[in-house]
Amino acid sequence: MASNEGFLTDQQREVLKIASKNVESLSSSPKSPTSLLSEHIVKAPAGGKAQTSGIAVRHVRRSHSGKLVRVKKDGAGGKGTWGKLLDTDGESHLDRNDPNYDSGEEPYQLVGSTVSDPLDEYKKAVVSIIEEYFSTGDVDLAASDLRELGSSEYHPYFIKRLVSLAMDRHDKEKEMASVLLSALYADVISPDQIQDGFFILLESADDLAVDILDAVEILALFLARAVVDDIVPPAFLTRAKKGLPESSKGVQVIQIADKSYLSAPHHAELVEKRWGGSTHVTVEEVKKKIADLLREYVESGDTIEACRFIRELGVAFFHHEVVKRALVLAMEIRTAEPLILKLLKEASEEGLISSSQMVKGFTRLAESLDDLALDIPSAKSLFQSLVPKAISEGWLDASFVKSPAEDGEVPDDAKVRRFKEEAVTIIHEYFLSDDIPELIQSLVDLGAPEYNPIFLKKLISLAMDRKNREKEMASVLLASLHIEIFSSEDIANGFVMLLESAEDTALDILDASNEIALFLARAVIDDVLVPHNLEEMSSKLPLDSSGSETVRMARALLSARHAGERILRCWGGGSGWAVEDAKDKILKLLEEYESGGDVAEACQCIRDLGMPFFNHEVVKKALVMAMEKKNDRMLDLLQECFTEGLITINQMTKGFTRIKDGLDDLALDIPNAREKFSFYVEHAQKKGWLLPSFGSPSMELR
Repeated sequence: MASNEGFLTDQQREVLKIASKNVESLSSSPKSPTSLLSEHIVKAPAGGKAQTSGIAVRHVRRSHSGKLVRVKKDGAGGKGTWGKLLDTDGESHLDRNDPNYDSGEEPYQLVGSTVSDPLDEYKKAVVSIIEEYFSTGDVDLAASDLRELGSSEYHPYFIKRLVSLAMDRHDKEKEMASVLLSALYADVISPDQIQDGFFILLESADDLAVDILDAVEILALFLARAVVDDIVPPAFLTRAKKGLPESSKGVQVIQIADKSYLSAPHHAELVEKRWGGSTHVTVEEVKKKIADLLREYVESGDTIEACRFIRELGVAFFHHEVVKRALVLAMEIRTAEPLILKLLKEASEEGLISSSQMVKGFTRLAESLDDLALDIPSAKSLFQSLVPKAISEGWLDASFVKSPAEDGEVPDDAKVRRFKEEAVTIIHEYFLSDDIPELIQSLVDLGAPEYNPIFLKKLISLAMDRKNREKEMASVLLASLHIEIFSSEDIANGFVMLLESAEDTALDILDASNEIALFLARAVIDDVLVPHNLEEMSSKLPLDSSGSETVRMARALLSARHAGERILRCWGGGSGWAVEDAKDKILKLLEEYESGGDVAEACQCIRDLGMPFFNHEVVKKALVMAMEKKNDRMLDLLQECFTEGLITINQMTKGFTRIKDGLDDLALDIPNAREKFSFYVEHAQKKGWLLPSFGSPSMELR
C-alpha cells in the first residue's frame, strides 16, 4: 500500500471529476465547500507522490476513504475526521421536535428592543387628556388629570401639544385651549413653564407651518391672548425674539402678535373676542354671574341649585370670589347670613370650593374691611363673628386665624386708618368731578404728607378695578400731584408698596401685573418717575416676586419702539391723546407769540389747554426757543404767567429742572446754551420763580 500512497484510484478520480463539474452550482449555497474543494484537489505527478500544491504537510490528512483533505489549522479536521476537542465551528442542528430538545441549547441572539422614553409616554398621555377636554369642556377634570399624570417637568410640552392640536381645529377649540391655559396657570403649571411651552411653540413654528397654512397667524393670536390673559408677560416677547433665528417663522409670530394685536387700540377686547368668545368670559362677567346667582339663592334658598350654578361657571380657580361676595352679602342682608353659611358649608363638604379657595376668599375680605366699613359700618365686628363659626363647622381651615388678618384688623394705627378712609372718599369724589385742584386742597387739609405713598397706592388700586377713564384720570392726577405736593420719593415709595402687594392685588384683579406695569411706564413718560427709579424699585423687591416681574414688564414697555405714543394711549385715549396734542399747541402758540403775538392772548391759549400739570412744558419750550432765537421776549411771557398764577412755582421749577437735565444734549445744537441758561436762572431767582431747593446758578452749570 505504501507504493500506491501517491496515486488516486479510478473511483477517486471519477468522484473528483464530478465534484469539479458541480463546483459552480455548489458555490451558491451558504454551506458551500467550494474553497475546500479547490484546496483538496491534488494531482499525481509522474514522479510518484502526490503534491500538496504549497500546502504544509501537517495540514493534510488522509481520510478513512483514502482521500487527502486539508484539515483545520487547530486540529479540527474536515469530513471523516474527529474534529478538535471542543468544536464550536462544526455544523449542528437542533430539532425542536426532538423529545430531548432543550431551548437552553439554542444559540444566543441579540434582539433589539425599544427603550421606553418618559417624554414620549407623557406626550401620548396628554393627547388623551386634551382630546377628552375638547369633548367635555371640563376644565376641572383636565386640571385634575394633568395633576395626577405627574411628570411636571414636562408641562411645557403639554402647552405645545394643547396649542398645536387646537391650531388645526375650529375656533371653539382654540378658545377652549386659551381658557384651559388660564385655568392651569400657577395652580398646575408654573409661570416659567408656560413661557417655556410658548418658546417651544415658537421654535417649532416652521414645522407647524408645513401642516397648517396659517400657522403663523394663529400662533401669533395664541401668544397675544396669553399676554392679554396675563399668563405671559409682555417682556417675554423681547426675550424670546433674541433666542430665535431672525429668519425663522417664530420671529414673524412675535412681530405679528406685537404689532397687529397687542399694539392696537382696545387690543384686549379684540383679542379676547377673536375666536367668538364661545367659552371665555371676562372677569367682570364672571363677577356679575356670581353676584346674580348669590342673590337668586338668597331668594330661593335652594342650596343644590346654587351649587350647580357655581359648578357650571367652570372657574374653580376663581371660587374665592364666590366666598368673598357671599360673605359681603351676608353682612349686607343680615337675615341671609344663615343661608350663606349653609351654602359655603355645603360647597366645602362637596369639594366644590377647595380649602385654599375658601381661605383666599376670607383673606381678601379681611384685607378690604377698611373700604367695606365705609358702606357697612359694622363690617369688622360681623367678620370677627363669622370666622369662628366657619372654623367650628369645619369649612374654614383653622390656619386662617394665624394670619394678621384673623380679626379683621390691619396693623396700622388709628391715624393711618382714618387717612385711608378719607383718601378713599377723596378719590371717589375725584373720579366723579375730575377736579384736580379740589383734590389737592383736600389732601393738604388732611395734613398728613407722610402718608402720601399710601394715597398713591389707594389711587392706583381703585383705578385698576375701574374703566380706562378712571385709569387715565389717575395717571393725570399723579403728574399734577408730583408737581404740587408729592416728592419723587413719595411717588417711588407708593409704587414700591403697590408692587409688594401685587400678588394679593391679582386675587381681585387678574391682570393687575400688566395694569401696574402700564402705570409705572406712564409715570416715566410723564416725567413723574425717571428710569433710575425703576432700578431702585427692583432692588427693594425679591427677584422672583410678582413685583419684580412687573417692573421688568414696565421696562420692556418703555424700551419698545414709539413707546411714548403707545403708553400715552394705553388707556384708549383720554388725556393721553391730549398730551401729544398739547405739545404741538404749546409750540405753535409760542412761535406765534415770538413773531409778535400778544401776551394776554398767549396766556389765554395756555389756559385753554386745560392741562395745568403740564405747564412745565411751556416753561421748557419757552426757554429753549429763547436760546435758539436769541430773543428774551419769552421771559416776559413767563413773568406774566407767573404773576397771574397760571404757571405755579412748582411748574416753573420743574421746567427749569428739565432744561438743566438736558443741557449736555442742548449744547450740541446751541453752543452757548450753558451761558444763556445761567442768565435765565439768575433772572428767575430774582423774580422769585424758582423754589429755594433749585440751587445756585453755579450749581446749575456743573
